[in-house]
Amino acid sequence: MSEYFCHPNAIVESDNIGKGTRIWAFAHVLPRAIIGDDCNLCDGTFIENDVRLGNRVTVKCGVQIWDGITVEDDVFIGPNATFTNDPFPRSKHYPQAYARMLIRKGASIGANATILPGLTIGQYAMVGAGAVVTKNIPPYAIVVGNPARIVGYVQTSKSAVKSPITTSTPAAYSENNVNGVKLVDLPLLNDLRGSLTFAEIEALLPFAPKRYFIVFDVPSKDVRGEHAHRTCHQFLICVKGSCSVVIDDGTNRAEVVLNRPNLGLHIGPMVWATEYKYSQEAVLMVLASEVYKAEDYIRDYDQFLKELGK
Repeated sequence: MSEYFCHPNAIVESDNIGKGTRIWAFAHVLPRAIIGDDCNLCDGTFIENDVRLGNRVTVKCGVQIWDGITVEDDVFIGPNATFTNDPFPRSKHYPQAYARMLIRKGASIGANATILPGLTIGQYAMVGAGAVVTKNIPPYAIVVGNPARIVGYVQTSKSAVKSPITTSTPAAYSENNVNGVKLVDLPLLNDLRGSLTFAEIEALLPFAPKRYFIVFDVPSKDVRGEHAHRTCHQFLICVKGSCSVVIDDGTNRAEVVLNRPNLGLHIGPMVWATEYKYSQEAVLMVLASEVYKAEDYIRDYDQFLKELGK
């Protein structure tokens, strides 16, 4: 007796169907497809041969999953989402190998979204309805539009930003729920000549900088960062305009808005950081505790989690 449910009007040619999976009317699963446990394939879905679905995957009506696509556990695929595996399709012309696509654990694909060939949708990312995804989506990112752009991150708390300080009294570091990260209010002096803010090493500035760089003229929808450092500390100040920084210690995530020149963000080693939502005039200054070393960067989120031991 089969350990999965198959509707009488479905065609299931594969023997690799997991326990508790439910396959509904007019679905078609080809012989070499591998379907995990407790999946739900709704009416009118099509699963080609070189396809692997993990456990607890939901595929809503009208979705076709083509050769070369791997879907990890707990993924949701909305109705009529469209996957592609050939960047230059021609009738009766077949590539030697189809582009590989990977949908990571816990990701959600909205209704009518289109995913171009060869891309990776990061774990727990969320693709909005109707989005056209043309580039890899990082973990936890929320993307919408055509082409899809990052508009936020799931499972992040918005860090409150205080109103500007109007006295010269130094403020203590403020805490948040992300380990290795601190917000600091810098002194702000105002008079008829203008405004001034400052920090001193071993006071409000937590390290002696060996390097600085300035980010500016960033299109407001573009994303920078998306990496962690093994040993380097950074201190970020948006000296003009505003930008948002998503910080992630592998367990907790938060989003901080840097929107005044007397607000600094200290990011320690082994914290994943992403900067985005730059205002048109934004100028972000970054002080670093170390000179540039390519080997100090971790640019793959899975490697970051591995080095954290998570």
